[in-house]
Amino acid sequence: MSEPPPRGAERDLFRDTWVRYLGYANEVGEAFRSLVPATVVWLSYGVSSSYVLADAIDKGKKAGAVPSSEAGRSSRVTVAVVDTFVWQALASVAIPGFTINRVCAASLYILGTATRWPLSVRKWTTTALGLLVIPVIIHPIDSSQWSLAHHCPPPHRSVDFLLDSSLRKLYPSVEKPSSS
Repeated sequence: MSEPPPRGAERDLFRDTWVRYLGYANEVGEAFRSLVPATVVWLSYGVSSSYVLADAIDKGKKAGAVPSSEAGRSSRVTVAVVDTFVWQALASVAIPGFTINRVCAASLYILGTATRWPLSVRKWTTTALGLLVIPVIIHPIDSSQWSLAHHCPPPHRSVDFLLDSSLRKLYPSVEKPSSS
C-alpha cells in the first residue's frame, strides 16, 4: 500500500489505499492470458476500467466542491474528469496491458521455438514472467507510484509527459484569484 498523505491532506481512496491496485487488474489478467479463458482476461479489464471511471468521477466531484462561479466550476469539473480519466486509462489500463500482453506473447513464442518444454510448462513460465514484469513497467509509466515507492522524484514521467505535451495544452487556463 502507498504512503499516507501528508498531515492535513485528505486521504484519496483511489490513490492512497489498496483500491489503487484495482487499476492494475488487467495486467494480472494479461499475465494469465495463456492459462485462463479470454472472458477472465476481459473481466480483469472491466475491473481496471471501473477503477478508472470511479476515480475520474471522484476527482470531478472534488473539483465541483470547490466554491467558485458556475462557469469556472463547470470548466474545473470537466478538466478534472477528463484529465483523470485519460491519465488513468493510459497509465493503469492501456499502456501496461499492452506491454504485458506483448511480453507474454513474445515469451510464449520464444519458449515454443527455443525449448522442448511441454506446453503447460511454457504457459506457466510465460505467466510467471508476465507477473514479474508488472512491477518493472509500473515505475516509468506511473510517476506517482515511483515517487511513493522510492521517496524521490521519478526518473521518467511518460504519461505525464505525454499529456503535458498534448491534451493538457488544450485545457482552458484557470483564472487566478485577484489579490485585491
